[in-house]
Amino acid sequence: MRIALAGAGAFGIKHLDALSRVDDVEVVSIVSRTLAQAQEVAQKYGARQATVELREALDNPDVDAVILCTPTQLHAEQSVAALRAGKHVLVEIPLADSWSNAQEVARFAASVDLVCMVGHTRRFNPSHQWIHQRVKAGELDIQQMDVQTYFFRRTNINALGNPRSWTDNLLWHHAAHTVDLFAYQCGEPIERANILAGPVHSSLGIPMDMSIQLQSASGKICTLSLSFNNEGPLGTFFRYICDRGTYLARYDDLTTGNDEVIDVSTVAVSLDGIELQDREFVDAIREGREPNSSIASVLDCYRVLGTLQSQMDS
Repeated sequence: MRIALAGAGAFGIKHLDALSRVDDVEVVSIVSRTLAQAQEVAQKYGARQATVELREALDNPDVDAVILCTPTQLHAEQSVAALRAGKHVLVEIPLADSWSNAQEVARFAASVDLVCMVGHTRRFNPSHQWIHQRVKAGELDIQQMDVQTYFFRRTNINALGNPRSWTDNLLWHHAAHTVDLFAYQCGEPIERANILAGPVHSSLGIPMDMSIQLQSASGKICTLSLSFNNEGPLGTFFRYICDRGTYLARYDDLTTGNDEVIDVSTVAVSLDGIELQDREFVDAIREGREPNSSIASVLDCYRVLGTLQSQMDS
């Protein structure tokens, strides 16, 4: 499997490290915003091509599939371009920054015989997989999810401490993780969604705090708090309140409500959600099947985000 990676920033590097642990995968092309960065990363990971133009990677006959870790605003357009070029696509979350753009990508993906997957990593984290398996087996029934997504981003700086060329989006990026995970874990669509947004940042031009309420078809609820103003601790913290037990997921760690550690080391072949996501992408291509977090399976998340965006706009 020969892969091109576009976007060699903090998250792109996570994918490259993950792919290095997957058998029979070769990264052949690196696309980045500057040629110097593309060349540096290509040399480190053994890629033969380094470029600032995605089109050069898409025109490369040695490329079978593309992983897009580019700015959110480019995801929809670049996904369609990659599919049009005959490449399988894994686009990082979010698929798009509007409901209409998400639908456009979904329509095009449905017209081609290619894998189009979206990086909804929470579906793959072993901590959340552990919960999912027990819900499917009838051992747990979720009553409520309480989720906190907290970062400190009052300036345009990425996870490596470097300046960003684009502005991250609290709703379309960070809330997307939880909106999709809630529906996925409950196994039913979201029927009600409400949002309150805090003040808009004077220079970034986005609300820095949000409170979101969701309700599933059978009445399960989710309360999501998000902030770019929080000084610590940082990250996303999930509390599953179930009919039989309460569980707290912090990335790849899982405990009961009483802080008893749950061993999730045997849930999958790795504890790294990015690696498990990339393995699913590669396996789906090889096996000619729809992957978990295919564009079709996550599309409803973007309908809900569109509803929330409309509430904010009005």
